[in-house]
Amino acid sequence: MSELLFDDFFKIVDVNPNGEKYDKVSRIVARSEKHGMHMLLDVNTEIYPMDRKEKFLLALSPSLVLNTKDGPVSIQEKFEYIMYGRLYDIKADGLSRSPPEVEVYASFGGLQLMLRGDPSHCVKFAVDQKLFLLIRKLES
Repeated sequence: MSELLFDDFFKIVDVNPNGEKYDKVSRIVARSEKHGMHMLLDVNTEIYPMDRKEKFLLALSPSLVLNTKDGPVSIQEKFEYIMYGRLYDIKADGLSRSPPEVEVYASFGGLQLMLRGDPSHCVKFAVDQKLFLLIRKLES
């Protein structure tokens, strides 16, 4: 049991920006609303279609059970698309920029995530950390 490592609302700004074309997978480019994070994410769009301008909630968690004041709570019913993977790299090359940035990389069975932004929103991440990526679309 644990707590969320990261959560935010995102808006898709592009799909397959470099013209990538796979039968079942699309790369989405999204921007978060609360923290101003930039994200690239590969999604199996055959089972979970995602389109430009859609908004969604994304959460990253080490577990599907969270600790709350009322005790342990399962969160998987609250989401529509879940992947399990491993955080494999954190690049801090952008710390000298203004504003400073870090990049977090994770793989979910070959589907990739890159999350870039303010280091203060990435302090709970660690290399080799196992995590769940959870998504739920929001009403427009």
